[in-house]
Amino acid sequence: MTEETKIDHTQAFQRKKNKEEMQKQLISFGLMIVFTLIAFAMVATGGISKIYVIPVLFIMAIVQAGFQFYYFMHMKEKDHEMPATLIYGGVWAAFLTLCGLVVITWW
Repeated sequence: MTEETKIDHTQAFQRKKNKEEMQKQLISFGLMIVFTLIAFAMVATGGISKIYVIPVLFIMAIVQAGFQFYYFMHMKEKDHEMPATLIYGGVWAAFLTLCGLVVITWW
């Protein structure tokens, strides 16, 4: 196998990998738009009880944040362990803070 053939195979592999990555990003972007439209429709129509709308909105927000982290901030790629650790640590600290505030408020 010549050096030129290796380069061609490497470039073809890289193009295929880039195409797959772009498809995943476009799908996640489309899903985020759909979730946003669903959220607006749920709130704008007012047909669903508030007790059901709020948890569904929170779940969709968490899913969208996951899409943001994994696809647009590239947290799924190698060599992103330290930023991932810091972000997950921040999310954990925010969760504990909210839990503490809920306990203080309700008791």
